[in-house]
Amino acid sequence: MAANKVLKAQAREGVGKGAARELRRQGRVPAVIYGDKKPPVTVSVAFKDALKSIYSGGFKSHILDLDVDGTIHKVIPRDYQLDVVMDQPVHIDFLRVSGNSTITVEVHVEFINEEKSPGLKRGGTLNVVRHTVELIAPANAIPEAVTVDLSGTEIGDSIHISAVTLPKGVKPTITDRDFTIATVVAPSGLKSAEAADGGAEAEETADEE
Repeated sequence: MAANKVLKAQAREGVGKGAARELRRQGRVPAVIYGDKKPPVTVSVAFKDALKSIYSGGFKSHILDLDVDGTIHKVIPRDYQLDVVMDQPVHIDFLRVSGNSTITVEVHVEFINEEKSPGLKRGGTLNVVRHTVELIAPANAIPEAVTVDLSGTEIGDSIHISAVTLPKGVKPTITDRDFTIATVVAPSGLKSAEAADGGAEAEETADEE
């Protein structure tokens, strides 16, 4: 298993809006570590590190080693707030995790073997219904992606979560239905032609009557 990414942080004592504003003026983002039945710890992260981590993708679905002044906290980012004007981070919440923790995460969906889909080869279009899937997973075994194999899919096919092989111990949060992840739909030109053919057949039937 790949090593966790390390994110540097510093402990902070001041709390409240005034202290948070001062941290931001210093180029740091206020944050808090909570969970695992331990007291919360207030920290801050360098603005450039926070920005890079958030926009590099998968921020809320990867375990991090948060290095707080030399002490490592295993965490997963649970939430972050962005400035409504600048889209820049202004606060981050980190959840502590342990080896036996089970957590809920959103994992992005990736599609493979598009070249092996007869429907796509015929000009069909992949209509992605869900770009992410919410999963319940062991903290130490969060999948990098939900992988959907398009081999053999035809125009009109729907790919449901039941068709996806998830790692051991991982399951979707939605269990009351076999929800759709994607469909293979006919190209617009083919739809128009079929509609026209259907209209012509209806006219012929009407003439015969």
